[in-house]
Amino acid sequence: MGIRPWVVVEPPDRRGLRRITIHDKTVGSAWSLRELREVLRGLGYPDDMDLDDPSRVHWRGGDSSAWPDDRGWRRRAVIVGMLVGLLGSLALHVVIGWTDALGALTFAQRLVGVLFLLAAAVQGSALPAVVDYWGRRQVPLSGALVLLGALMALATTSLLLLLWLEEREFIPNFLAFIALWLWSLWALRILIHEKVWKGIPHPRKFAAGVTVTALLTAVSLGYSIIYQPIVAPQHFILRAEFGTPQAGVDSPYIHVPLKLYAKNSGGIPVYLVVDDYSVWGHTAEFSDSGEGMSEWNGGEEGDWTDAERYVKNANYQIVASGQFQGPGSELDIGEEFKLERVITLPRNTRYETLEAELIFAVVRQDRGEIDREFTVARPSWMKSEGRYYCPPERCGEQLIYHGRVRHNNNMINMTRRSRYVAAFWSADESTDVFISSFDFKKKKITESIYDIYDSLDGEELKREEERYDLGWFFGNTHVSIKGLLKQAQP
Repeated sequence: MGIRPWVVVEPPDRRGLRRITIHDKTVGSAWSLRELREVLRGLGYPDDMDLDDPSRVHWRGGDSSAWPDDRGWRRRAVIVGMLVGLLGSLALHVVIGWTDALGALTFAQRLVGVLFLLAAAVQGSALPAVVDYWGRRQVPLSGALVLLGALMALATTSLLLLLWLEEREFIPNFLAFIALWLWSLWALRILIHEKVWKGIPHPRKFAAGVTVTALLTAVSLGYSIIYQPIVAPQHFILRAEFGTPQAGVDSPYIHVPLKLYAKNSGGIPVYLVVDDYSVWGHTAEFSDSGEGMSEWNGGEEGDWTDAERYVKNANYQIVASGQFQGPGSELDIGEEFKLERVITLPRNTRYETLEAELIFAVVRQDRGEIDREFTVARPSWMKSEGRYYCPPERCGEQLIYHGRVRHNNNMINMTRRSRYVAAFWSADESTDVFISSFDFKKKKITESIYDIYDSLDGEELKREEERYDLGWFFGNTHVSIKGLLKQAQP
């Protein structure tokens, strides 16, 4: 065997790694004596080579026993800690971004979702960079990638904690936010101590990555906290019209057609949370003395906005009621619904006038999404409905609609308890809707609907109503019974 070049083992660096050179050319590195022999074996040196022979191996900064990272448990613990934190932050970015990027209605929120997915991709590339940076550092950008991933984790978790502080509801996600936020501080402390920015070959590109992180945080914060949709307000055309009555020659009844129409003439698609049409018959007594105006404030349940001088003791009775399109229906921009019903009245009816009213309660689709389970009607008087059952003597008879509503910004969903929309429809009572954290499935079976209302947090109801822009819209018509009888056709 010929003479081999003199092997030089350099002093351990800060991580305990010793560089191996031959004729001033780096041929490898080693954490331990075993790794040194593996490098030399690959270069053709014998396995039984005497490493303490000064004619074969020259040791600098310590002899063959100076291996600070011989076991490397501290370095491996840092690697594991970095990988676990980056994986957790990556998963968080994917959960937030995936839903918004694919399902958000507005372009702005889809863009935010895409940015979160890009952040997740950067953190994914930082995973092998962790192993390389705390390994043999064969990639110059590995430290910068890990630093960028930690900055993204700090920015996102800080934003999530700011959103959580708005309502301070205890949720399991809060523990994950705190854990990742503390991890990002720990990771940045280590990376700053390592001065990972030194030796970055393309500092401008790294600065651009940090700028993107800052923009992501700023855009998300602006959309999540101070966002108000810059769009046209909601507009609907609602009409209720009576048609030409029909009557048989010998029939004691007349049939009055009722035509209902609704169109979304605004720029926002909506969910119909609840809809209702009702027809009332109006009876009254005539007053020659003109004392009817004194009844405008007649009692706690009086009609304080309607009065006629020559009409007194006015009374309304419900004649017909029903649903128009049904809770959970969607009404897109420019979409219209039509419905026709026939109202039956006796020819000798005591009513003076008929009034028809169409009512909508809607939620904007650019604010939230309602689960399909909401469209299922659950009769409150049926015991088979379980948690939705309430004795009729306590609650009357109601159709209950209940389902999860998710905000169109998934960051808000991540920082809040689940929200539910509940709607109540009855043929002889007013419809009602509320959005809150109340969940029927967690309440007692026999709890009264009225008790539920009493227990709700008024501030929360108002806040959620504004958050999802829950709005009511009306359309009505009023006709004379005598006029209808004159129009009646055989």
